[in-house]
Amino acid sequence: IAVVGSRNATSYGVSTTMRLCSDLVSRKMTVVSGMALGIDTAAHEGALQGGGKTIAVLGSGFENVYPAQNLKLFHKIAQNGAVITEFPLNAEPNAHHFPLRNRVISGICLGTVIVEATKKSGSLITARLAAEQNREVFAVPGSIQSFKSTGTHTLIKQGAKLVEHTQDIIEELAPLTNLETERNNITCSETETKNSALSKEESIVFNSLGAYPVHIDDLIRKLSMEPGKLSSTLLKLELKGVIMQSPGNYFTVSPI
Repeated sequence: IAVVGSRNATSYGVSTTMRLCSDLVSRKMTVVSGMALGIDTAAHEGALQGGGKTIAVLGSGFENVYPAQNLKLFHKIAQNGAVITEFPLNAEPNAHHFPLRNRVISGICLGTVIVEATKKSGSLITARLAAEQNREVFAVPGSIQSFKSTGTHTLIKQGAKLVEHTQDIIEELAPLTNLETERNNITCSETETKNSALSKEESIVFNSLGAYPVHIDDLIRKLSMEPGKLSSTLLKLELKGVIMQSPGNYFTVSPI
């Protein structure tokens, strides 16, 4: 999971990020960020303090660690995770490198969490790239009086998942992160038992799905079902473990 945000973070932003990332790694997730000052640094530090793995994606070469203040953190991450870059060894941290770096951060993750961002923050570029890459976008709300959170609040208005607790992220990504466990543990007889216990509406929705992902809008058109009722039915099917949701509101039958 990627966690990024303001370089000029508030104490609220830093403490929230550290707690969030420490908890995420305790759930066996790897935290990815850009090793910038502020929220990025807090994300890496929180993951390390939680005893987990973290990955730093640089906007420069390995011989020009940026910012220089994070050289010690650079070595800690290298020993407890990975530091990666697509730039040559001696590449300087040029401004145009960072949007390129951001697409890597979002691209290698299932989702991106934005903590504290103004409306002109570079973190919003990462959020946009994540959406374009069909990844989940999350945002941590701040005070309505905080200028530092105007960008994150805009993301929430646009449909980003609001994060109050780590569980908000886990629940959204669970269909992807538990894929192998479900494939190994669910037997045919168990699946048949679940299918036989479906209501009429659940059966209609379930039978319209297969191994190929179907978008919720396509289901609405195909089934002529009210969006609210369809969303409720899909949630019930997810809870029963017979279907799974992928990033971008796509649904498939759970693998056996």
